Amino acid sequence: MSTAADSGPGWRRLHSRTVLVTALVTVGVAVGAAVPVMVALSGRLGYATAVGWALAGTVLLTGCAAAGDYVRWRRTRYRVGAERVDLHTGLLLAKRRSLARERIRSVDLTAHPLLRILGLVTVRIGTGEHTGGDSTLELDSVDRAEGERLRRELLDRAAPRASGAHRDGELATFDPRWIRYAPVSFVAPMLGGAAAGGVMQISEWAGVQGEVIDWVADRFRDTPLVWAIVVLAAVALAAGVVGALGLWTEMWWNYRLEREPGGTLRVRRGLFTSRSLSVEERRLRGVDLVEPLGVRLVGAARVDAITTGLTRDEESRSADHNTLLPAAPRALADAIAAEVLRESVTPTGAQLTAHPRAARGRRLRRALAVALAPVLLQILLGLLLTPVLLWTALACAAVCVPVAVLLAVDAYRSLGHTLSGDYLVTRSGTVRRSTAALRRTGVIGWTVKQSCFQRRAGLLSLTATTAAGNGAYTAHDADASEGLAFAADAVPGLLEPFLERG
Repeated sequence: MSTAADSGPGWRRLHSRTVLVTALVTVGVAVGAAVPVMVALSGRLGYATAVGWALAGTVLLTGCAAAGDYVRWRRTRYRVGAERVDLHTGLLLAKRRSLARERIRSVDLTAHPLLRILGLVTVRIGTGEHTGGDSTLELDSVDRAEGERLRRELLDRAAPRASGAHRDGELATFDPRWIRYAPVSFVAPMLGGAAAGGVMQISEWAGVQGEVIDWVADRFRDTPLVWAIVVLAAVALAAGVVGALGLWTEMWWNYRLEREPGGTLRVRRGLFTSRSLSVEERRLRGVDLVEPLGVRLVGAARVDAITTGLTRDEESRSADHNTLLPAAPRALADAIAAEVLRESVTPTGAQLTAHPRAARGRRLRRALAVALAPVLLQILLGLLLTPVLLWTALACAAVCVPVAVLLAVDAYRSLGHTLSGDYLVTRSGTVRRSTAALRRTGVIGWTVKQSCFQRRAGLLSLTATTAAGNGAYTAHDADASEGLAFAADAVPGLLEPFLERG
């Protein structure tokens, strides 16, 4: 296993400070684990002896981790050639990875706080294919200047300038007023619940869960149960709001969206961990205007890219990897969508064709079925077991049925589709409303679904399939004849042969 081939012209090493990063991270983990161990041992061995064992363990663990990473650093080489990008690593199990430059679709830079302090970045080079690790090369880590050089070099396709008078350079920048949309997202109640669960879990680990429960019970001893529940829920929600504000700040601080020469959209963001996402405009197939319920109620929306070639692996799946604009005023979101697509009028703001009233009936029936199922179950159990469940069933019906009806009506009003210039537009959803503007040339097929209930109501669901974004965008419960005409007009010649056979 000679390394002569890995030391020729063009081969580069990762930055040597990557070993220091590993050592410092290991020290932090070791100290965090050593403190409780030291406290546990001090009772039997004495404080000085426990500290000595903890220090020895920390030094040994750090030394082993640093030595292992030093070997990795010594045995890792990468090279950017005219045709391919190569990565060689490994000692006993040598790995040889290579990506064709023409297949590279993304070069993303990420740096957590320690990497930022040391001037380093992690470079992820991806083809955007769904083949696991074989579609991505990761350089962990290189100098920031080297990361920027790699990004520019690998994404420079010498692409012809797109038509239109839309500007290059800065398209949108961070506005601290956008933080007001963080508490109205679904993240806040989720973090509130997680905080309450975390308190109970930590108290259990510390062996004081009973004392915590007794302390809370003492605070509400003279308070009616309903008000006690409301107060506790409000406290958890307040904790969730604080968490949502902090999470939003960390993710979107220093946000900037810009168009670089050569036709590349770049998003940079992050307070502690900096992130950089690049999207080639020639891979862009449209945009998705996403409006979660709480955000929509305050007149805001975010903009996601519908594009081929974005790496979607386990590490990037939950990182808003395709978001071009965070939740912002709806008018601004529409303007950014138009700017990104190089359109004078945004297709996401086009007037949509409403769906038949039969679609509303389908949503009302489904919503009432979901809302009344637990009510009927409680009534049945109340008749068999205890009358108390009859009162809980009444309370559940009083709350769930109106909410279900409102959501069903809103879901119906959200339905719509149309053609806007070079784009077909579909909209659906209530808890998460999505308005997708997909370039017609990006449609590679149609899927027409019609259940027996839809057939009786004169409805069908029409799905445009594409290689970009989610892969499918659906006009739910459209009028049968109008929906087929819409598909035929959107991509002439694609659906007609199948209609003629039918």
